[in-house]
Amino acid sequence: MTFLIDFLGCKVNSYEVEALANTFFANGYKLFDPRLDSFPDIIVVNTCAVTETSVSKDKKLIKKYRKQYPNAILVVMGCYSQYKYNYIANELGANIVLGTSNRTKIYDYIQEFLKNKETIIVHEDNKTSRVYERMNISKYISNTRAYVKIQDGCDNFCSYCLIPYIRGRSRSRLPSDILSEIEDLINNGYKEIILTGVDMASYGLDFDNKITLSDLLEMILSKFDNLYRLRISSLETSLIDDKFLELLKQFDNFANHLHIPLQSGSKKVIKAMNRKYDLPEFKEKVFKIRTIRPDISITTDVIVGFPGENEDDFLESYQTCKEIHFSKIHVFPFSSREGTVASKLSDQVDPKIKKDRVHRLLKLSDELEEEYYAKFYGKQIEFLFEEYDEKLQGFKGHSSNYLQAYIKTDQNLKNKVKKIVFTKENCIKI
Repeated sequence: MTFLIDFLGCKVNSYEVEALANTFFANGYKLFDPRLDSFPDIIVVNTCAVTETSVSKDKKLIKKYRKQYPNAILVVMGCYSQYKYNYIANELGANIVLGTSNRTKIYDYIQEFLKNKETIIVHEDNKTSRVYERMNISKYISNTRAYVKIQDGCDNFCSYCLIPYIRGRSRSRLPSDILSEIEDLINNGYKEIILTGVDMASYGLDFDNKITLSDLLEMILSKFDNLYRLRISSLETSLIDDKFLELLKQFDNFANHLHIPLQSGSKKVIKAMNRKYDLPEFKEKVFKIRTIRPDISITTDVIVGFPGENEDDFLESYQTCKEIHFSKIHVFPFSSREGTVASKLSDQVDPKIKKDRVHRLLKLSDELEEEYYAKFYGKQIEFLFEEYDEKLQGFKGHSSNYLQAYIKTDQNLKNKVKKIVFTKENCIKI
């Protein structure tokens, strides 16, 4: 039996499909190779629902695989299928539909489908569950850097976001399980571990003996002195406590890059978004980080065109981003999600205005990114090289502070650490 796995969306989704691949390998399945195999026996699609654009991409991907491989067993799971399970089965032709739980049982559901040839829909309301669904990875299909999922769900209920309704309550993975997986990955040759989750700042708060993400980071960094690099995919400012700052001071293998979502730099809009911080707090945390790591790369997410955002609010957000001096801004136009508080707000922003604001903020992002990169041009920088790029005809990789570069060489640099002179010519803008 051969399998093909695809996904849309976040790093959590990436981890989940890799964990499923490990399960299929353990049960004797082989990865589909179009050069050798006529069609995959099983296709798994892990979906995203964070924006309407994501949902459109989900539908397109599911339809593509159903049309391309009509005889394959099509399994759809994830955020989109958590609330559109009947539509995905009845209209898009999926054979097995799961939501954001029961993913570890996919192999069993496939066996059941092979036996009965009947559509399987497994929908579980996970809004109150505090049980973390345990998935494990010992080896990735192709990644040189290894993601480790530590947490699922979210309790924040930002007014624009569906995720707490789809992923459910925040629930944490046991530290012992996380440490065991990291040990396996290091033993299998992985040099960089990236911790990921839906809301990592809430890690450990659901345990009886409450611990924090900073406590977990300390466990990892103290235990694995042979780990080349530990990175965090994304974090909220509430995580940045005194222990976190001390770890930045103490451990050089704690990556010199943090992604801290701002979402808006307008005081009024932050409040309307139901974000759990204020601007002075956000700026103070960034200042403390840069006091310890002056050259750290700090990237962010910003939503423009939130309901009620006027030009003054946007300009305040723009100036905030400029003042904080992010090294990159991921800009998103507000996408109304049915069922959220923001979808019911009046004073929705005209799409043309949103588009204009996106372009203006992206222009600022490009300027800030180039300004950050320019500080390192001509310097010897250490990179972990990940893969060969046919288009570039060279190996590309990341530095600790998330610079990306490539080098043309006859050597196989995959998973190798090498210092190179970082230049405007060999850098890759992310």
